Amino acid sequence: MMQVGVLMPQNFRLLSIAAILDVFDTVNGFYKKDELEVPFNISLITLGDTHYSFSTHPRVHLESTGQLGLILVPSFASPDIKDCINANNGYIPWLNKQYAGGAEIATFCTGAFLLAASGLLNGKTATTHVDACSAFSTAFPLVHLKPDKTVTQDGRLFTSGGATSTFHLLLHLLQLHCGKDLAIKVAKIFAIDMDRITQSYFSTFQPVRHHNDDIVASAQEKIENNYQDIATIEEMIKDIPSSRRNIVRRFKQVIGMTPIEYLQQTRIEAAKKLLEQTAQQMTEVIYNSGYNDPKAFRKVFRKSVGMTPTQYRDKFQPK
Repeated sequence: MMQVGVLMPQNFRLLSIAAILDVFDTVNGFYKKDELEVPFNISLITLGDTHYSFSTHPRVHLESTGQLGLILVPSFASPDIKDCINANNGYIPWLNKQYAGGAEIATFCTGAFLLAASGLLNGKTATTHVDACSAFSTAFPLVHLKPDKTVTQDGRLFTSGGATSTFHLLLHLLQLHCGKDLAIKVAKIFAIDMDRITQSYFSTFQPVRHHNDDIVASAQEKIENNYQDIATIEEMIKDIPSSRRNIVRRFKQVIGMTPIEYLQQTRIEAAKKLLEQTAQQMTEVIYNSGYNDPKAFRKVFRKSVGMTPTQYRDKFQPK
């Protein structure tokens, strides 16, 4: 029987905890029905008191836990990830100790931030919620982040993307510990598509707004208001009192990408909205999002979103 610890950190997302427990309880239920020993013994690991109680699982203070086989870190509900890490930094030495003792550690969605703060992900592959990837990369540059991935495994460390990607990581763990047949059985019960390996198409371009660089802010505004017409950096910086070299340097430092990349992301986001919300022909979508070359548009769109424009429309436009 594997000893499993589910962290109950401050500001955890209730849905994340519920999904984890529901899946593992379901698996244990299969074994009980067949009068077999259940594969997982689950405890809720706390730093102190919590307002939530799950009656079927004991709460254990982390100082009272022995060596665990698998640790599960849920996502955070608060958008202020830095505060979440500070509130839960008591878990960090414990995570390092458990990992050194042989534990597997799996994080779900923004739970990856807590694991990254421990240093265990340095030099390793990881993912997180697609819209949190920029903040993650800035905070933890030594981690090999894969923003498009639904699930990653690097040795005994596992991460998943946002929201429903939780279920894909749970299936991956079940397949490792209980076999593929059981993972498929769980996938059917929870109606999970097992073939989803990317989360790129769930992303929304959310440019950095809260900064104090007026030059960069002016360039951002110019790009966003004229993305259909401008194509070069020279057009972008026209009327902005700064050199091309200075703007590019400051833009990348503040925003995390070059002005050309920012223009590209702005155009792709515009195209996505047109595909979601209008019945425009594809040639109109291409032109109205600032592209003149259909081949170039489709190449950039697929690279950024992870599917073709037609596939995106089929998936997200209301029928």
